[in-house]
Amino acid sequence: MNNSLADALKKISKIKMLTIAVILLLLIIIAAAVSPNFLTAYNLQSVVRDLSFVMIITVGQSCLLTLGELDLSVGKMASLSGVIGGILMLHGHIPPYLALLASLLCGTLLGVINGLLITKLRLNAMIVTIATQGVFAGITLVITKGRAIVGIPEKIHYLGRGMLFGIPVPFVIACILLLAMLFITRKTRFGRYIYAIGNNREAAKILGINVDAVRITVYAIMGFLCAVAGLLMIARLGNSQPAIGDIWVMNSIAASVIGGVALTGGVGNPLGAVLGACILSVIQNMIVLFNVNTYWQTAVSGIVVLIAISIDSVSVIANYMLARAASSRRLPKKPSEQKTPAD
Repeated sequence: MNNSLADALKKISKIKMLTIAVILLLLIIIAAAVSPNFLTAYNLQSVVRDLSFVMIITVGQSCLLTLGELDLSVGKMASLSGVIGGILMLHGHIPPYLALLASLLCGTLLGVINGLLITKLRLNAMIVTIATQGVFAGITLVITKGRAIVGIPEKIHYLGRGMLFGIPVPFVIACILLLAMLFITRKTRFGRYIYAIGNNREAAKILGINVDAVRITVYAIMGFLCAVAGLLMIARLGNSQPAIGDIWVMNSIAASVIGGVALTGGVGNPLGAVLGACILSVIQNMIVLFNVNTYWQTAVSGIVVLIAISIDSVSVIANYMLARAASSRRLPKKPSEQKTPAD
């Protein structure tokens, strides 16, 4: 990629991030102006706490989308991991925090299973994760018989309900995970591999990148993050439910696309995706504060996804035209087009 094109794409990326931040700020101003309850400490803590779970899933989903992949089983991975953690706490006769560790390992394993099915069997990611979503949901229902697992030890309630310097603990954990993913994607060779594969998988193979290993690893990270979100949710609720995370699939994809992550892969970063998640959370909170039927939240999320996808499509076309223009400026003129000295 020539310097002029790289500089232009960096400028576009910065403009996107600034635009997303401005939209978020405008939504906050509108919400605060219309509802005096929006900026109360209780409401802000509630918004931030609810945001934390989607934020964790979005961090992983944005990396998958950047890689050119997708995971529709995130909610069921979180649910199954949480249920296994809850059962181990209550009936496994092991310390709660060892049960948490086992649950995290379970989530990671579920992600690895997704990655192996997709890479080794050469199957479509959307089809595979729809199928595994059903498998994980079925296993969860068999284990729980469709009922919530109650009696989660109070020792872990702090992870879901606690406050750290006035900030909900789940949000602190989500921010730590975001910073870790930003470091991986921006400062490590593995992160550069993610963007390279997302841009052109075949070219990445030619360069010697172990494409399948990178893809499986990112799916494993996604499974780990799902387990974290699921465990934080059961710590918040005080019980483990089979329906945990049902809305996380749509919200994580919507947030990523709103945040500038291209569905075609190779473009985007976790920070932009998290800003997209913030926009969704503010909109959903406005629906509650304005006494709108909460069932509209799903409809609004769907509408936002459609708008974001449309914007993403326009962005892809604009980037392609920019690349063509930048490349044409760098190409040397044909010999027939060059002036020859007069005889």
